[in-house]
Amino acid sequence: MYETVSSTTRRSFLAAAGGSATLGLAGCLGGSGGGLDELTVAHMPIYPDLQWYVMEGEEYFSEIDAEVTGQEFTDGPAIVQAFGGGDIDVAMFGIVPAMIVIDRGISAQVTAANIREPMGIMAEESFHETFEAEGGDAFATWAEENGRPFRFGTFPQGSVPDVLLRYWLQETGVDPASNDAVEIIEINGASAVWQAIANDEIDGTSIMEPVPTIAAEEGSSVTMLRTAAEILPGQPAAVTLMSDAVRDSPLAAQFLEQHRRATEFIGESPDATAGHVESGIGMPADRARTALDSPLSNFVTDPNAIAEATPVFSEFAASNGQIDEQLSNEAIFDFEVYESL
Repeated sequence: MYETVSSTTRRSFLAAAGGSATLGLAGCLGGSGGGLDELTVAHMPIYPDLQWYVMEGEEYFSEIDAEVTGQEFTDGPAIVQAFGGGDIDVAMFGIVPAMIVIDRGISAQVTAANIREPMGIMAEESFHETFEAEGGDAFATWAEENGRPFRFGTFPQGSVPDVLLRYWLQETGVDPASNDAVEIIEINGASAVWQAIANDEIDGTSIMEPVPTIAAEEGSSVTMLRTAAEILPGQPAAVTLMSDAVRDSPLAAQFLEQHRRATEFIGESPDATAGHVESGIGMPADRARTALDSPLSNFVTDPNAIAEATPVFSEFAASNGQIDEQLSNEAIFDFEVYESL
């Protein structure tokens, strides 16, 4: 059985990504032990949650022995709050908010990745040559030539794009906290990031699709400098987090089987997938189809695909005070559900 109960109206991806409202929720229904008869799944209208929209559009949920109810959110913190309140059984959202749920002592673990290496560092084309020649010193050169620091705009501190940006800067020998040549501006939502690029308010960003595709099609001078695969192979991003009640039931493997089926569909049927992006997220199908060919569109299900790089994000989350201490992969992941497939 399957029913979608959207907590927001359908909207374009870019409009939705810019929102930050906390959404009202219906409660989960579940029996004792493994006898769950409903799964309430939190998801976001973003590219890294594309498996949800394929599973929905292709009616894969009919293969699950429970009623699947979708709850759509615009941000990770609202999902953390809902998970903590017992309103959510499964959440498809970022690795960092998933760690926050686990750190708070809520009984849940990551059972699947949704995507790997989906972020890219974009920068003004005029900066590229200087960076390739000077590395981290290029920011000081930029500041001297422009009379101001190089301005990165990305999601708030501790988010996946922010962590990747800070990790990359750190690897190039730049500490944004003490380097006057670099400024990081917090921006809520992909739509706002694109608007900041279009309005020349920022010089670069750390961002996921479809922003790079939109920037390229609109002829923006802000272009790809480094992909996540070049910076941190196996970079984690959106994941699937399951409560212990779900993980201990047959529904966990059933859900991941359909998740994996959706991942395969995305790779094998990009034209049809683009249609699901348009109907589910609101992005025009032709642009969605272009984004699916991006080097950032690396959809996966196997959680092992992101395990090696996850400690980097756990360390950043701990240093930012988002979690009390760095979490081990053993605490974060349950690999057995996927491996049971």
